[in-house]
Order: sequence, then C-alpha cells, then structure tokens
Amino acid sequence: MSTIAEIEAALPNLSDEELVRLDRILHRLYRDRHNQPLYDDQYGLYTEADLIASAEEAFLAYDCEEEEHAKRQAR
Repeated sequence: MSTIAEIEAALPNLSDEELVRLDRILHRLYRDRHNQPLYDDQYGLYTEADLIASAEEAFLAYDCEEEEHAKRQAR
C-alpha cells in the first residue's frame, strides 16, 4: 500500500486537534519548499497551481456551455 493511501485511510480517525496539527505541518512544508502560495492564512494555502486548476475548470465549463448553446442554436 502506498504512503498516501495509508495517510488517507488514517485521516478519518484523527481528532480535530490532530487534523489542525496536520494542517499546520502541511502549511510549513509548503512554505519550506518555497511553493510560493498566493494566499497563506489560517484558512489554508492557495498556490499558483490551485489558481491554474480553478481557471482550467472554469474555462472547461464555459466551453461546454458554449458548445451546448451552439447545438441549441443549430436546431
């Protein structure tokens, strides 16, 4: 079993305090790796990769809607 799968399986068993501690550890690791977060506050990290993924999701939704609109117009 992979380490990620083991961690994911253990997460539901963690207490709220342990989850907060884990979140802090993850934030520190991102900072230590200089992942250049756009936002880094008590609510979480938001990186450039997150921004790109959000934009891609929005553009895909827009493209699908545009395609559906074109199909409706062709009828």
